[in-house]
Amino acid sequence: MSHETIDAAAASLPAEAIDAIERAATSAHRHEELFSERAANIRQSAVRDVFDISLRPGLVSLAGGSPYLQSLPLDRLAETAGRIIAEEGLTALQYGAGQGTEELRTQICEVMAAEGIVDALPQNVVITAGSQSAQDVATKLFCNPGDVVLVEDPTYVGALNTFEAYQVQVETVAMDQSGLVPELLEARIAALQLAGKSIKFLYTIPSFNNPSGITLAAERRQAIVDICRNANILIIEDNPYGLLRFDGAPLAPLRAANPDDVIYMGSFSKIFAPGLRIGWALVPEHLQRRYYLAAEAVTLCPPALNQMLVSAYLRDYDWKGQIATYRGLYAERCRAMLAALTEYMPEGTSWTSPDGGFFVWVTLPEGVDTYPLLHKAIDAGVVFIPGAAFTPSDEPSNKLRLAFSAVPPDAIREGVRRLAPVLQEALAAR
Repeated sequence: MSHETIDAAAASLPAEAIDAIERAATSAHRHEELFSERAANIRQSAVRDVFDISLRPGLVSLAGGSPYLQSLPLDRLAETAGRIIAEEGLTALQYGAGQGTEELRTQICEVMAAEGIVDALPQNVVITAGSQSAQDVATKLFCNPGDVVLVEDPTYVGALNTFEAYQVQVETVAMDQSGLVPELLEARIAALQLAGKSIKFLYTIPSFNNPSGITLAAERRQAIVDICRNANILIIEDNPYGLLRFDGAPLAPLRAANPDDVIYMGSFSKIFAPGLRIGWALVPEHLQRRYYLAAEAVTLCPPALNQMLVSAYLRDYDWKGQIATYRGLYAERCRAMLAALTEYMPEGTSWTSPDGGFFVWVTLPEGVDTYPLLHKAIDAGVVFIPGAAFTPSDEPSNKLRLAFSAVPPDAIREGVRRLAPVLQEALAAR
């Protein structure tokens, strides 16, 4: 029985009956002893928990980092999908190549060129089930249990879940308003190597970090690569938001000038449609075959129909114009959120001011734990993601993530207005 079902039944069942149902639902089954050690590290994402809650009517959800799909030409896309099945169904609905279609891999090179990667070759592109799958493949391929992965603090919760599942030791490196701090990265690497640790890669979201919205400054980017290269550490660059810079001038990715040292992960989830689950990895040539084989062992082949729909979109639609539309929408919504925060947030709070992407990162004074505030916020009619979700630490966090991408400006303002008294009460109770 799900928690939703239990909640629905609570009105008609006595408390002891609900308790018995809960115990039965969570008691150990004899199959528990069959789980691997790795399974103990597999947990549901806190973002997924809150995402499910945020679907309740009446709530203003500032939680989910979803694109605003209402701006897509949905009627035309429906016709395109129907035509693909009608005219090419035997290909679209059949098994396909494990690396992905050559057409889409070629088009992905054109997408990356729009951001500054101009030397990518289709044979080094591996199509994945979103960039989440690309992270999983990289971790499986390079990491033994106990190996170290370096991440920004804070970082993407989905990546943390992947690293935990593979029993990897996650070590954080602090950011400032200009992103990852090179001196701190160099010092952390030196300390870990002195302790005998095996560091496999740095996982980074350099443009509009999820959750903070912070961008790694252009003048720091090559320094980060050089530090990792000198220590023989790969870089896994996750860049789903890079083209969504509000001014339309994205910074060159780390991969642009460093083809041998960076595995670049991209996705159509933020610039087209997340439901298609199409992402990719641009892999250094000397690593490509093993990476491709590891990816094929997981998915066998990426979905042909979805790839063909993405290819048709890139071929027959104004995808660059759609990205420009997204930029305008998200810039307006970001301005609305920053204005609402300025108007309503209690004294002592601060927040980031992103140049693109989906998120604003709010910091409360020390001593405030944002996780218990989530339930109070839901009672007040607004949802956010507590900061503890975005760090490997078990310590309380005084931070929270607000997403503006999928919410109209008026709703953003109302959501922040509802949130402010919850935070004010927490500050007063310190």
